Amino acid sequence: MKKLTVMLRRGTPHSSSDSPPRPGWAIYLRTSSREAQNPKNSQKRQRHNINQALTGDSDMQVVDEYIDVMSGRTPNRADYQRLLSDARLGRFSHVAVENAERFGRNDTEALVAIDELHALGIAVRFADYPDLDPIDPDDRILIALSFVLARRESIKLGQRVRGGLHAKLRSGGCVGLAPDGYRNVMDRDEQNVLSGTGRVKRWIEPDPEQFQVWREAWDLLLSEQHTLTEICEALHAKGYRYRSGRPFVEIKNEMRKAANNTLSKRFHNWFYAGWIVSPKAGIAPKTIRGNWKPVVTTEEFERGLAIVAKRTEDRPRKRRHQYLLSGLIYYQKADGKRRIRMTCSTSNPARKGGIAYYRIAGTRTRFLCKEIDRQLMSWLCRIQVDSDYLPAMRAAYTTEIAEKMGHLQPDRRREMETALKGVDEEEARTLRLFAAGKITEHVWDALWLEWQDRRRTLRANLAAMAQEEGYHIKHLDDALGIIAKVSIIFGRMDLASQKKLLKEMIHRVVVNQEGQIIDVELFAPFGYLQQLNTRIEGEKVCESVESVAKCSNKVSSGPPRFVN
Repeated sequence: MKKLTVMLRRGTPHSSSDSPPRPGWAIYLRTSSREAQNPKNSQKRQRHNINQALTGDSDMQVVDEYIDVMSGRTPNRADYQRLLSDARLGRFSHVAVENAERFGRNDTEALVAIDELHALGIAVRFADYPDLDPIDPDDRILIALSFVLARRESIKLGQRVRGGLHAKLRSGGCVGLAPDGYRNVMDRDEQNVLSGTGRVKRWIEPDPEQFQVWREAWDLLLSEQHTLTEICEALHAKGYRYRSGRPFVEIKNEMRKAANNTLSKRFHNWFYAGWIVSPKAGIAPKTIRGNWKPVVTTEEFERGLAIVAKRTEDRPRKRRHQYLLSGLIYYQKADGKRRIRMTCSTSNPARKGGIAYYRIAGTRTRFLCKEIDRQLMSWLCRIQVDSDYLPAMRAAYTTEIAEKMGHLQPDRRREMETALKGVDEEEARTLRLFAAGKITEHVWDALWLEWQDRRRTLRANLAAMAQEEGYHIKHLDDALGIIAKVSIIFGRMDLASQKKLLKEMIHRVVVNQEGQIIDVELFAPFGYLQQLNTRIEGEKVCESVESVAKCSNKVSSGPPRFVN
Protein backbone atom coordinates (compact mmCIF):
# COMPACT_ATOMS: atom_id res chain seq x y z
CA MET A 1 0.00 0.00 0.00
CA LYS A 2 1.35 3.39 -0.95
CA LYS A 3 2.17 5.57 2.02
CA LEU A 4 -0.14 8.56 2.29
CA THR A 5 1.42 11.85 3.25
CA VAL A 6 0.18 15.39 3.65
CA MET A 7 2.47 17.63 1.63
CA LEU A 8 2.26 21.30 2.54
CA ARG A 9 4.66 23.28 0.38
CA ARG A 10 6.58 26.10 1.85
CA GLY A 11 8.36 29.00 0.28
CA THR A 12 12.06 29.14 -0.52
CA PRO A 13 14.02 30.52 2.45
CA HIS A 14 15.21 34.09 1.99
CA SER A 15 17.03 36.56 4.12
CA SER A 16 14.77 37.86 6.82
CA SER A 17 16.27 41.34 6.52
CA ASP A 18 15.86 43.86 3.70
CA SER A 19 19.26 45.42 4.44
CA PRO A 20 22.04 44.80 1.88
CA PRO A 21 24.70 42.18 2.65
CA ARG A 22 27.91 43.25 4.37
CA PRO A 23 30.75 44.04 1.92
CA GLY A 24 33.26 41.23 1.66
CA TRP A 25 34.43 38.23 -0.35
CA ALA A 26 33.49 34.59 0.15
CA ILE A 27 36.00 32.31 -1.57
CA TYR A 28 34.73 28.93 -2.76
CA LEU A 29 37.29 26.20 -3.50
CA ARG A 30 36.30 22.76 -4.77
CA THR A 31 38.54 19.80 -5.48
CA SER A 32 37.05 16.91 -7.41
CA SER A 33 37.39 13.35 -6.17
CA ARG A 34 39.91 12.53 -8.91
CA GLU A 35 42.20 15.18 -7.45
CA ALA A 36 41.68 13.97 -3.90
CA GLN A 37 45.15 12.40 -3.69
CA ASN A 38 46.59 15.90 -3.26
CA PRO A 39 43.74 18.37 -2.72
CA LYS A 40 45.97 20.93 -1.00
CA ASN A 41 47.88 21.67 -4.21
CA SER A 42 44.65 22.17 -6.16
CA GLN A 43 43.25 24.46 -3.46
CA LYS A 44 46.51 26.42 -3.35
CA ARG A 45 46.36 26.97 -7.12
CA GLN A 46 42.69 28.03 -6.99
CA ARG A 47 43.38 30.41 -4.12
CA HIS A 48 46.30 31.98 -6.03
CA ASN A 49 44.28 32.48 -9.22
CA ILE A 50 41.38 34.02 -7.29
CA ASN A 51 43.75 36.38 -5.49
CA GLN A 52 45.43 37.44 -8.73
CA ALA A 53 42.22 38.09 -10.64
CA LEU A 54 39.67 39.17 -8.03
CA THR A 55 40.48 39.64 -4.37
CA GLY A 56 44.09 40.85 -4.49
CA ASP A 57 43.32 44.36 -5.73
CA SER A 58 39.94 44.64 -4.02
CA ASP A 59 39.26 46.96 -1.09
CA MET A 60 36.94 44.36 0.44
CA GLN A 61 38.28 41.79 2.87
CA VAL A 62 37.87 38.02 2.57
CA VAL A 63 35.14 37.01 5.01
CA ASP A 64 35.52 33.24 4.83
CA GLU A 65 36.66 30.30 2.72
CA TYR A 66 34.38 27.41 1.78
CA ILE A 67 36.16 24.22 0.73
CA ASP A 68 34.70 20.97 -0.62
CA VAL A 69 36.50 17.84 -1.75
CA MET A 70 33.96 16.03 -3.89
CA SER A 71 32.30 15.99 -7.28
CA GLY A 72 30.52 19.12 -8.44
CA ARG A 73 27.72 17.10 -10.06
CA THR A 74 25.78 17.12 -6.79
CA PRO A 75 24.69 20.22 -4.84
CA ASN A 76 24.84 18.21 -1.60
CA ARG A 77 28.27 19.55 -0.68
CA ALA A 78 28.75 20.60 2.93
CA ASP A 79 30.58 23.90 2.43
CA TYR A 80 28.63 24.78 -0.72
CA GLN A 81 25.41 24.57 1.30
CA ARG A 82 27.09 26.48 4.15
CA LEU A 83 28.02 29.22 1.66
CA LEU A 84 24.38 29.53 0.54
CA SER A 85 23.19 29.60 4.16
CA ASP A 86 25.66 32.36 5.07
CA ALA A 87 24.63 34.27 1.94
CA ARG A 88 21.00 34.25 3.12
CA LEU A 89 22.25 35.77 6.38
CA GLY A 90 24.00 38.56 4.48
CA ARG A 91 27.52 37.77 5.68
CA PHE A 92 29.21 38.84 2.40
CA SER A 93 28.49 40.67 -0.84
CA HIS A 94 30.64 38.77 -3.38
CA VAL A 95 31.50 35.13 -4.11
CA ALA A 96 34.82 34.34 -5.80
CA VAL A 97 35.38 31.05 -7.65
CA GLU A 98 38.27 30.02 -9.90
CA ASN A 99 35.99 28.99 -12.78
CA ALA A 100 32.46 27.85 -13.48
CA GLU A 101 33.15 24.13 -13.18
CA ARG A 102 34.47 24.65 -9.64
CA PHE A 103 31.14 26.18 -8.66
CA GLY A 104 29.26 23.15 -10.01
CA ARG A 105 28.92 20.73 -12.90
CA ASN A 106 25.13 20.71 -12.85
CA ASP A 107 24.34 23.73 -15.00
CA THR A 108 20.66 24.03 -14.07
CA GLU A 109 21.27 23.93 -10.31
CA ALA A 110 24.31 26.24 -10.52
CA LEU A 111 22.43 28.92 -12.47
CA VAL A 112 19.51 28.72 -10.03
CA ALA A 113 21.98 29.24 -7.14
CA ILE A 114 23.55 32.24 -8.94
CA ASP A 115 20.08 33.74 -9.46
CA GLU A 116 19.26 33.25 -5.78
CA LEU A 117 22.50 34.93 -4.74
CA HIS A 118 21.74 37.83 -7.11
CA ALA A 119 18.28 38.19 -5.56
CA LEU A 120 20.01 38.48 -2.19
CA GLY A 121 22.28 41.24 -3.53
CA ILE A 122 25.35 39.01 -3.84
CA ALA A 123 27.50 38.92 -6.99
CA VAL A 124 29.32 35.82 -8.24
CA ARG A 125 32.61 36.27 -10.11
CA PHE A 126 34.95 33.76 -11.77
CA ALA A 127 38.73 34.24 -11.79
CA ASP A 128 39.23 32.95 -15.34
CA TYR A 129 36.73 35.56 -16.68
CA PRO A 130 36.71 38.30 -14.01
CA ASP A 131 34.83 40.78 -16.20
CA LEU A 132 31.87 38.48 -16.87
CA ASP A 133 28.66 39.07 -14.92
CA PRO A 134 26.45 35.93 -14.81
CA ILE A 135 23.37 38.13 -14.57
CA ASP A 136 24.14 40.11 -17.73
CA PRO A 137 22.13 38.50 -20.59
CA ASP A 138 25.08 38.22 -22.99
CA ASP A 139 27.63 37.17 -20.37
CA ARG A 140 25.18 34.62 -19.03
CA ILE A 141 25.32 32.73 -22.32
CA LEU A 142 29.08 32.21 -21.91
CA ILE A 143 28.70 31.23 -18.26
CA ALA A 144 25.90 28.79 -19.11
CA LEU A 145 28.05 27.34 -21.86
CA SER A 146 30.89 26.84 -19.36
CA PHE A 147 28.53 24.90 -17.07
CA VAL A 148 27.25 22.78 -19.97
CA LEU A 149 30.76 21.93 -21.11
CA ALA A 150 31.83 21.15 -17.52
CA ARG A 151 28.95 18.71 -17.12
CA ARG A 152 29.71 17.12 -20.48
CA GLU A 153 33.37 16.77 -19.52
CA SER A 154 32.38 15.12 -16.23
CA ILE A 155 30.14 12.62 -18.01
CA LYS A 156 32.77 11.86 -20.64
CA LEU A 157 35.43 11.44 -17.97
CA GLY A 158 33.27 8.91 -16.14
CA GLN A 159 32.72 7.00 -19.36
CA ARG A 160 36.44 6.96 -20.12
CA VAL A 161 37.33 5.78 -16.62
CA ARG A 162 34.75 2.99 -16.73
CA GLY A 163 35.90 2.02 -20.20
CA GLY A 164 39.51 1.86 -19.05
CA LEU A 165 38.62 -0.28 -16.03
CA HIS A 166 36.55 -2.68 -18.11
CA ALA A 167 39.33 -2.91 -20.70
CA LYS A 168 41.79 -3.80 -17.95
CA LEU A 169 39.47 -6.52 -16.69
CA ARG A 170 39.06 -7.98 -20.19
CA SER A 171 42.85 -8.10 -20.53
CA GLY A 172 43.13 -10.17 -17.35
CA GLY A 173 44.01 -7.42 -14.89
CA CYS A 174 42.55 -6.71 -11.46
CA VAL A 175 40.69 -3.50 -10.64
CA GLY A 176 40.67 -2.30 -7.06
CA LEU A 177 41.94 -3.96 -3.90
CA ALA A 178 42.94 -7.60 -4.25
CA PRO A 179 41.13 -10.04 -1.89
CA ASP A 180 42.69 -11.77 1.10
CA GLY A 181 45.67 -13.94 0.12
CA TYR A 182 46.90 -11.51 -2.55
CA ARG A 183 48.45 -8.07 -2.60
CA ASN A 184 48.53 -5.15 -5.01
CA VAL A 185 52.01 -4.39 -6.35
CA MET A 186 53.14 -1.22 -8.11
CA ASP A 187 56.37 -0.65 -10.00
CA ARG A 188 57.45 2.90 -10.81
CA ASP A 189 60.41 3.83 -12.98
CA GLU A 190 61.33 7.02 -11.14
CA GLN A 191 63.81 8.27 -13.77
CA ASN A 192 61.39 7.88 -16.64
CA VAL A 193 58.52 9.24 -14.59
CA LEU A 194 60.49 12.41 -13.91
CA SER A 195 61.17 12.80 -17.63
CA GLY A 196 57.52 12.24 -18.43
CA THR A 197 58.06 9.08 -20.49
CA GLY A 198 57.67 6.40 -17.82
CA ARG A 199 54.59 4.42 -16.85
CA VAL A 200 53.46 3.03 -13.53
CA LYS A 201 52.84 -0.72 -13.66
CA ARG A 202 50.39 -2.43 -11.33
CA TRP A 203 49.67 -6.13 -10.89
CA ILE A 204 48.51 -8.76 -8.41
CA GLU A 205 50.68 -11.37 -6.77
CA PRO A 206 50.23 -13.89 -3.89
CA ASP A 207 50.71 -12.48 -0.42
CA PRO A 208 53.54 -14.53 1.16
CA GLU A 209 51.86 -14.36 4.59
CA GLN A 210 48.23 -14.90 3.58
CA PHE A 211 48.26 -17.11 0.50
CA GLN A 212 48.87 -20.35 2.44
CA VAL A 213 46.09 -19.45 4.91
CA TRP A 214 43.50 -19.57 2.14
CA ARG A 215 44.94 -22.73 0.64
CA GLU A 216 44.46 -24.39 4.04
CA ALA A 217 40.94 -22.96 4.30
CA TRP A 218 40.05 -24.48 0.93
CA ASP A 219 41.62 -27.83 1.91
CA LEU A 220 39.45 -27.94 5.03
CA LEU A 221 36.34 -27.17 2.97
CA LEU A 222 37.13 -29.72 0.25
CA SER A 223 37.62 -32.47 2.84
CA GLU A 224 33.82 -32.25 3.39
CA GLN A 225 34.38 -32.96 7.08
CA HIS A 226 34.06 -29.43 8.50
CA THR A 227 31.37 -26.81 8.75
CA LEU A 228 32.18 -23.14 8.19
CA THR A 229 32.30 -22.63 11.96
CA GLU A 230 34.74 -25.51 12.36
CA ILE A 231 36.94 -24.13 9.56
CA CYS A 232 37.03 -20.75 11.32
CA GLU A 233 37.93 -22.47 14.60
CA ALA A 234 40.73 -24.48 12.93
CA LEU A 235 42.24 -21.39 11.32
CA HIS A 236 41.86 -19.41 14.55
CA ALA A 237 43.63 -22.15 16.50
CA LYS A 238 46.68 -21.68 14.27
CA GLY A 239 46.71 -17.94 14.94
CA TYR A 240 45.57 -16.96 11.46
CA ARG A 241 43.64 -13.75 10.83
CA TYR A 242 42.11 -11.90 7.91
CA ARG A 243 44.39 -9.39 6.22
CA SER A 244 42.59 -6.58 8.04
CA GLY A 245 43.60 -8.11 11.37
CA ARG A 246 40.14 -9.40 12.17
CA PRO A 247 40.25 -12.87 13.78
CA PHE A 248 38.38 -15.82 12.32
CA VAL A 249 36.72 -16.25 15.73
CA GLU A 250 35.83 -13.29 17.94
CA ILE A 251 35.34 -13.73 21.68
CA LYS A 252 33.02 -11.25 23.36
CA ASN A 253 31.47 -11.60 26.80
CA GLU A 254 32.85 -15.15 26.98
CA MET A 255 30.91 -16.03 23.82
CA ARG A 256 32.61 -17.24 20.63
CA LYS A 257 31.41 -15.96 17.29
CA ALA A 258 32.91 -17.33 14.07
CA ALA A 259 33.14 -15.10 10.98
CA ASN A 260 31.08 -17.53 8.89
CA ASN A 261 29.53 -14.97 6.57
CA THR A 262 32.86 -13.42 5.59
CA LEU A 263 34.37 -16.86 5.04
CA SER A 264 31.41 -17.89 2.90
CA LYS A 265 31.86 -14.82 0.69
CA ARG A 266 35.50 -15.78 0.10
CA PHE A 267 34.46 -19.30 -0.90
CA HIS A 268 32.09 -17.78 -3.51
CA ASN A 269 34.73 -15.49 -5.04
CA TRP A 270 35.89 -16.71 -8.48
CA PHE A 271 39.09 -14.69 -8.01
CA TYR A 272 40.57 -17.57 -5.99
CA ALA A 273 40.14 -19.89 -9.00
CA GLY A 274 41.92 -17.37 -11.26
CA TRP A 275 38.80 -16.13 -13.10
CA ILE A 276 37.62 -12.56 -13.66
CA VAL A 277 33.91 -12.03 -13.01
CA SER A 278 32.25 -8.62 -13.39
CA PRO A 279 28.50 -8.16 -14.01
CA LYS A 280 29.03 -4.44 -14.72
CA ALA A 281 31.60 -5.20 -17.42
CA GLY A 282 29.51 -8.11 -18.73
CA ILE A 283 32.12 -10.73 -17.82
CA ALA A 284 30.60 -14.08 -16.83
CA PRO A 285 32.44 -16.82 -14.85
CA LYS A 286 34.94 -18.96 -16.75
CA THR A 287 35.30 -16.58 -19.70
CA ILE A 288 38.44 -14.50 -18.94
CA ARG A 289 41.49 -15.72 -17.04
CA GLY A 290 43.20 -13.41 -14.56
CA ASN A 291 46.92 -12.67 -14.59
CA TRP A 292 47.59 -14.16 -11.15
CA LYS A 293 48.30 -17.51 -9.53
CA PRO A 294 45.04 -19.15 -8.38
CA VAL A 295 44.60 -20.65 -4.92
CA VAL A 296 42.48 -23.55 -6.24
CA THR A 297 41.70 -25.07 -9.59
CA THR A 298 38.40 -24.45 -11.31
CA GLU A 299 37.25 -28.00 -10.48
CA GLU A 300 38.11 -27.53 -6.80
CA PHE A 301 36.34 -24.15 -6.71
CA GLU A 302 33.13 -25.55 -8.22
CA ARG A 303 33.23 -28.53 -5.85
CA GLY A 304 33.64 -26.09 -2.95
CA LEU A 305 30.60 -24.12 -4.14
CA ALA A 306 28.56 -27.33 -4.21
CA ILE A 307 29.69 -28.24 -0.67
CA VAL A 308 28.74 -24.82 0.72
CA ALA A 309 25.37 -24.94 -1.06
CA LYS A 310 24.61 -28.42 0.29
CA ARG A 311 25.54 -27.47 3.85
CA THR A 312 23.29 -24.41 3.58
CA GLU A 313 20.36 -26.56 2.43
CA ASP A 314 20.96 -29.17 5.14
CA ARG A 315 21.28 -26.62 7.94
CA PRO A 316 18.36 -26.96 10.39
CA ARG A 317 16.04 -23.99 10.25
CA LYS A 318 15.08 -22.30 13.47
CA ARG A 319 11.41 -21.67 13.89
CA ARG A 320 10.84 -17.95 13.59
CA HIS A 321 8.03 -16.26 15.43
CA GLN A 322 6.16 -13.48 13.63
CA TYR A 323 5.91 -10.36 15.79
CA LEU A 324 3.07 -7.96 15.02
CA LEU A 325 4.83 -4.86 16.41
CA SER A 326 8.41 -5.61 15.38
CA GLY A 327 10.22 -2.26 15.11
CA LEU A 328 7.15 -0.29 16.29
CA ILE A 329 7.02 -0.81 20.05
CA TYR A 330 8.72 1.46 22.60
CA TYR A 331 9.00 1.47 26.39
CA GLN A 332 8.22 4.63 28.37
CA LYS A 333 10.46 5.01 31.43
CA ALA A 334 8.95 6.07 34.75
CA ASP A 335 10.45 9.57 34.53
CA GLY A 336 8.62 10.10 31.23
CA LYS A 337 11.69 11.60 29.60
CA ARG A 338 12.91 8.69 27.55
CA ARG A 339 11.42 6.09 25.24
CA ILE A 340 13.42 2.96 24.53
CA ARG A 341 12.86 0.83 21.46
CA MET A 342 12.03 -2.76 22.39
CA THR A 343 13.23 -5.91 20.64
CA CYS A 344 11.47 -9.23 20.13
CA SER A 345 12.43 -12.66 21.43
CA THR A 346 10.95 -16.12 21.84
CA SER A 347 11.96 -18.65 24.48
CA ASN A 348 12.84 -22.05 22.98
CA PRO A 349 12.28 -20.90 19.37
CA ALA A 350 12.98 -24.38 18.00
CA ARG A 351 10.15 -25.82 20.07
CA LYS A 352 6.58 -25.34 18.93
CA GLY A 353 4.72 -23.21 21.40
CA GLY A 354 7.66 -21.04 22.55
CA ILE A 355 6.60 -17.89 24.43
CA ALA A 356 7.04 -14.62 22.47
CA TYR A 357 8.02 -11.41 24.27
CA TYR A 358 8.64 -7.77 23.57
CA ARG A 359 11.66 -6.91 25.71
CA ILE A 360 14.57 -4.56 26.37
CA ALA A 361 17.82 -6.44 25.73
CA GLY A 362 20.00 -6.93 28.78
CA THR A 363 17.21 -6.18 31.28
CA ARG A 364 14.33 -8.03 32.93
CA THR A 365 11.79 -5.76 31.23
CA ARG A 366 9.60 -7.95 29.03
CA PHE A 367 5.92 -8.21 28.14
CA LEU A 368 3.96 -11.01 26.50
CA CYS A 369 3.41 -10.27 22.81
CA LYS A 370 -0.14 -11.63 22.92
CA GLU A 371 -1.12 -9.17 25.68
CA ILE A 372 0.26 -6.11 23.90
CA ASP A 373 -1.15 -7.22 20.53
CA ARG A 374 -4.58 -7.74 22.07
CA GLN A 375 -4.59 -4.17 23.41
CA LEU A 376 -3.63 -2.71 20.04
CA MET A 377 -6.25 -4.74 18.17
CA SER A 378 -8.89 -3.57 20.65
CA TRP A 379 -7.74 0.03 20.08
CA LEU A 380 -8.00 -0.32 16.30
CA CYS A 381 -11.41 -1.97 16.45
CA ARG A 382 -12.81 0.99 18.42
CA ILE A 383 -12.03 3.42 15.58
CA GLN A 384 -15.21 4.83 14.06
CA VAL A 385 -16.03 7.47 11.49
CA ASP A 386 -19.11 9.66 11.83
CA SER A 387 -20.35 10.97 8.49
CA ASP A 388 -21.58 14.14 10.21
CA TYR A 389 -17.96 15.14 10.81
CA LEU A 390 -16.73 14.62 7.27
CA PRO A 391 -17.97 17.88 5.66
CA ALA A 392 -16.45 19.97 8.45
CA MET A 393 -13.14 18.07 8.22
CA ARG A 394 -12.95 18.49 4.45
CA ALA A 395 -13.76 22.20 4.76
CA ALA A 396 -11.11 22.74 7.45
CA TYR A 397 -8.54 20.79 5.48
CA THR A 398 -9.29 22.70 2.25
CA THR A 399 -8.98 26.01 4.11
CA GLU A 400 -5.64 25.00 5.60
CA ILE A 401 -4.30 23.88 2.22
CA ALA A 402 -5.35 27.22 0.75
CA GLU A 403 -3.61 29.07 3.58
CA LYS A 404 -0.43 27.05 3.23
CA MET A 405 -0.29 27.00 -0.55
CA GLY A 406 -2.63 29.58 -2.01
CA HIS A 407 -0.73 32.59 -0.72
CA LEU A 408 2.50 31.24 -2.11
CA GLN A 409 1.27 29.94 -5.45
CA PRO A 410 1.01 33.29 -7.28
CA ASP A 411 4.62 34.12 -6.43
CA ARG A 412 5.79 30.65 -7.37
CA ARG A 413 3.81 30.74 -10.59
CA ARG A 414 5.22 34.15 -11.51
CA GLU A 415 8.76 32.95 -10.77
CA MET A 416 8.37 29.94 -13.05
CA GLU A 417 6.69 31.95 -15.80
CA THR A 418 9.53 34.50 -15.59
CA ALA A 419 12.08 31.69 -15.76
CA LEU A 420 10.30 30.23 -18.80
CA LYS A 421 10.33 33.63 -20.50
CA GLY A 422 14.02 33.97 -19.62
CA VAL A 423 14.80 30.70 -21.44
CA ASP A 424 13.09 32.05 -24.57
CA GLU A 425 15.04 35.31 -24.37
CA GLU A 426 18.32 33.49 -23.82
CA GLU A 427 17.62 31.32 -26.86
CA ALA A 428 16.85 34.38 -28.98
CA ARG A 429 20.10 36.14 -27.98
CA THR A 430 22.14 33.02 -28.64
CA LEU A 431 20.46 32.63 -32.01
CA ARG A 432 21.73 36.06 -32.98
CA LEU A 433 25.25 35.08 -31.97
CA PHE A 434 24.90 31.85 -33.94
CA ALA A 435 23.68 33.74 -37.01
CA ALA A 436 26.67 36.08 -36.69
CA GLY A 437 29.03 33.10 -36.61
CA LYS A 438 30.27 33.76 -33.07
CA ILE A 439 29.35 30.29 -31.80
CA THR A 440 29.60 26.94 -33.59
CA GLU A 441 26.76 24.67 -34.63
CA HIS A 442 27.94 22.04 -32.11
CA VAL A 443 27.65 24.55 -29.25
CA TRP A 444 24.23 25.68 -30.50
CA ASP A 445 22.94 22.07 -30.52
CA ALA A 446 24.17 21.47 -26.96
CA LEU A 447 22.55 24.65 -25.66
CA TRP A 448 19.31 23.94 -27.53
CA LEU A 449 18.98 20.56 -25.78
CA GLU A 450 19.54 22.23 -22.42
CA TRP A 451 16.82 24.80 -23.12
CA GLN A 452 14.35 22.09 -24.05
CA ASP A 453 15.05 20.25 -20.78
CA ARG A 454 14.51 23.41 -18.76
CA ARG A 455 11.29 24.23 -20.64
CA ARG A 456 9.90 20.74 -20.02
CA THR A 457 10.72 20.98 -16.30
CA LEU A 458 9.15 24.43 -15.86
CA ARG A 459 6.02 23.54 -17.85
CA ALA A 460 5.58 20.32 -15.89
CA ASN A 461 5.83 22.27 -12.62
CA LEU A 462 3.27 24.81 -13.80
CA ALA A 463 0.88 22.04 -14.79
CA ALA A 464 1.39 20.24 -11.48
CA MET A 465 0.46 23.34 -9.47
CA ALA A 466 -3.07 23.24 -10.81
CA GLN A 467 -3.48 19.65 -9.64
CA GLU A 468 -1.91 19.90 -6.17
CA GLU A 469 -4.99 20.94 -4.20
CA GLY A 470 -7.11 18.19 -5.74
CA TYR A 471 -4.28 15.77 -5.09
CA HIS A 472 -4.21 16.63 -1.38
CA ILE A 473 -8.02 16.41 -1.05
CA LYS A 474 -7.91 12.95 -2.65
CA HIS A 475 -5.32 11.90 -0.07
CA LEU A 476 -7.64 13.13 2.68
CA ASP A 477 -10.48 11.00 1.31
CA ASP A 478 -8.17 7.99 0.93
CA ALA A 479 -7.02 8.30 4.52
CA LEU A 480 -10.59 8.64 5.80
CA GLY A 481 -11.56 5.58 3.77
CA ILE A 482 -8.76 3.52 5.31
CA ILE A 483 -9.63 4.67 8.83
CA ALA A 484 -13.29 3.87 8.26
CA LYS A 485 -12.49 0.30 7.18
CA VAL A 486 -9.55 -0.57 9.44
CA SER A 487 -11.74 -1.64 12.37
CA ILE A 488 -13.59 -4.04 10.06
CA ILE A 489 -10.85 -5.53 7.93
CA PHE A 490 -7.93 -5.67 10.40
CA GLY A 491 -9.23 -8.73 12.23
CA ARG A 492 -9.78 -10.58 8.95
CA MET A 493 -6.21 -10.09 7.70
CA ASP A 494 -3.41 -12.59 8.08
CA LEU A 495 -0.44 -11.56 10.25
CA ALA A 496 1.76 -10.47 7.32
CA SER A 497 -0.97 -8.15 5.98
CA GLN A 498 -1.63 -6.76 9.45
CA LYS A 499 2.06 -5.88 9.84
CA LYS A 500 2.09 -4.09 6.47
CA LEU A 501 -0.98 -2.07 7.39
CA LEU A 502 0.44 -1.07 10.77
CA LYS A 503 3.73 0.05 9.20
CA GLU A 504 1.74 2.38 6.92
CA MET A 505 -0.38 3.86 9.73
CA ILE A 506 1.61 3.71 12.97
CA HIS A 507 4.92 5.40 13.75
CA ARG A 508 5.26 3.80 17.18
CA VAL A 509 3.33 2.19 20.04
CA VAL A 510 4.42 3.14 23.57
CA VAL A 511 3.87 0.99 26.66
CA ASN A 512 4.42 1.80 30.35
CA GLN A 513 5.96 -0.22 33.17
CA GLU A 514 2.76 -2.23 33.60
CA GLY A 515 2.66 -3.28 29.96
CA GLN A 516 -0.26 -0.97 29.14
CA ILE A 517 -0.34 0.92 25.84
CA ILE A 518 -0.27 4.62 26.71
CA ASP A 519 0.45 6.22 23.34
CA VAL A 520 -0.01 5.41 19.65
CA GLU A 521 1.69 7.86 17.29
CA LEU A 522 0.32 7.82 13.75
CA PHE A 523 1.99 8.69 10.47
CA ALA A 524 0.64 11.52 8.32
CA PRO A 525 -2.06 11.91 7.19
CA PHE A 526 -3.64 9.78 9.94
CA GLY A 527 -1.95 11.74 12.73
CA TYR A 528 -2.94 14.96 11.00
CA LEU A 529 -6.56 13.76 10.86
CA GLN A 530 -6.44 13.22 14.62
CA GLN A 531 -5.33 16.81 15.16
CA LEU A 532 -7.91 18.09 12.70
CA ASN A 533 -10.66 16.07 14.38
CA THR A 534 -9.62 17.35 17.80
CA ARG A 535 -9.98 20.93 16.60
CA ILE A 536 -13.39 20.29 15.01
CA GLU A 537 -14.62 18.44 18.10
CA GLY A 538 -13.56 21.41 20.21
CA GLU A 539 -15.61 23.71 18.00
CA LYS A 540 -18.63 21.41 18.19
CA VAL A 541 -18.35 21.21 21.98
CA CYS A 542 -18.91 24.95 22.11
CA GLU A 543 -22.01 24.57 19.95
CA SER A 544 -23.47 21.39 21.42
CA VAL A 545 -24.63 20.49 24.88
CA GLU A 546 -23.53 16.90 24.43
CA SER A 547 -19.78 16.44 25.03
CA VAL A 548 -17.61 14.55 22.62
CA ALA A 549 -14.58 12.38 23.25
CA LYS A 550 -11.40 14.18 22.36
CA CYS A 551 -9.21 12.60 19.69
CA SER A 552 -5.48 12.79 20.28
CA ASN A 553 -2.39 10.66 19.99
CA LYS A 554 -2.88 9.57 23.61
CA VAL A 555 -4.57 6.20 23.92
CA SER A 556 -5.84 7.16 27.36
CA SER A 557 -8.20 9.49 25.47
CA GLY A 558 -9.14 6.69 23.09
CA PRO A 559 -8.35 5.92 19.47
CA PRO A 560 -9.35 8.26 16.62
CA ARG A 561 -13.15 8.09 16.79
CA PHE A 562 -14.36 10.91 14.50
CA VAL A 563 -17.79 10.63 16.19
CA ASN A 564 -20.24 12.84 18.07
